[in-house]
Amino acid sequence: MPSIAIVRLLNKCPRIGRKIINTSRALTFGLWRTMVETLQVEADEPAETCEIQRTRTKPGCISCFGFRTLVHRRNASASLVFIVHRRYSTYEKTSAQILSKLFPQTSGEPNDEECRKRRKREEEEEVKEMERAWSRMKLGFALFGIGGLLFSSWAIYYFGKPALDKQGKEVKDEFSQLPLTQQYTARTWKSVNHFQRFIQEPSSQKLLPEPLQAPYVQPAYTLVLEIKDVLIHPDWTYETGWRFKKRPGVDIFLKECAKYFEIVVYTAEQGITVFPLLDALDPNGFIMYRLVRDSTHFFQGHHVKNLDNLNRDLKRVVVVDWDRNSTKLHPSNCFSIPRWSGNDNDTTLFDLVSFLSVLGTSEIDDVREVLQYYNQFNDPISQFRENQRKLSEQMQADELEKNSKKKLVVKNWSRGFIKH
Repeated sequence: MPSIAIVRLLNKCPRIGRKIINTSRALTFGLWRTMVETLQVEADEPAETCEIQRTRTKPGCISCFGFRTLVHRRNASASLVFIVHRRYSTYEKTSAQILSKLFPQTSGEPNDEECRKRRKREEEEEVKEMERAWSRMKLGFALFGIGGLLFSSWAIYYFGKPALDKQGKEVKDEFSQLPLTQQYTARTWKSVNHFQRFIQEPSSQKLLPEPLQAPYVQPAYTLVLEIKDVLIHPDWTYETGWRFKKRPGVDIFLKECAKYFEIVVYTAEQGITVFPLLDALDPNGFIMYRLVRDSTHFFQGHHVKNLDNLNRDLKRVVVVDWDRNSTKLHPSNCFSIPRWSGNDNDTTLFDLVSFLSVLGTSEIDDVREVLQYYNQFNDPISQFRENQRKLSEQMQADELEKNSKKKLVVKNWSRGFIKH
């Protein structure tokens, strides 16, 4: 934000920007010039020093070595001066170009006739390029509009034409009395709505068959389970790819629940993924029905499990899931449990099978009352364990009290019997 504010200030006040740029140039130029002059003074010392040094020293390896070292230093200083000059000139040109592009009003280029002509040519080329780009854009829009018009006309003709019978005659419908244009438009709109309902609504109004009749045994309750992160957990690594892990206790859970419930797996996953997993997960066939994504209702951006299409009495339907959005149409039938992340020390299914066993053997007419009671807690399973503990303590206390009363009656009766 500060940098944006500074740029806006410099654009609004070019004089301030020009002063800042000139000051930075002067400081930079002074620093570089001082370094260059210092190196030039060292490099331009008279060669007499070399001569004096050479005459004063005696011939030998040491004097020769000192003379060569001195010459090497002078040559290095001269080369350093050349490098500094070149770097400084390049830096000055580059900085001037960048600053002139950022702030055109502070450009230091000469304002002569040739520069004005060159700028004018550049501006004219930019205008021409913009006109060509706009022409290409208009052409693209025109082609897109023509293509859309042709496609719409074909769609109205294809979806709006009347149906034909086996003899090739037109079948009368509710739009046959309308004018021709309105007929085609109304039929097309009806087809679009039908396609939308096909995507959003379940594939069938009755997802499950009718309940079994005698002599077959129909379980009193229906248990609807989510497979992902309830029974299994998908896991992906670079080494193994996709793998699916069974939740601890899933085999005992399915076996015990099958005694009291009609088990249905209802998920928003694709069938091509779910069916092989269920074949491996449930080899004994405890799961009676499998419903996948095409059986869900797409509602407010979520694949929702519409229990109205189950063809079962909702007073006896229990849904076990971790996602409340999947049962937003029937929240009173949902029993929420924690989402399993793949840990091996999970015991949720063991506690859940205890809850469902009690529910299945209690012969409750409407399970939604029990589910609504437990849904008011953050952890329904923990609350169920707490209620079971209190119930067990109450039953033990009642049993002790009952036994104590029996002993007291027997003692009184024995005393009276001895007296007589």
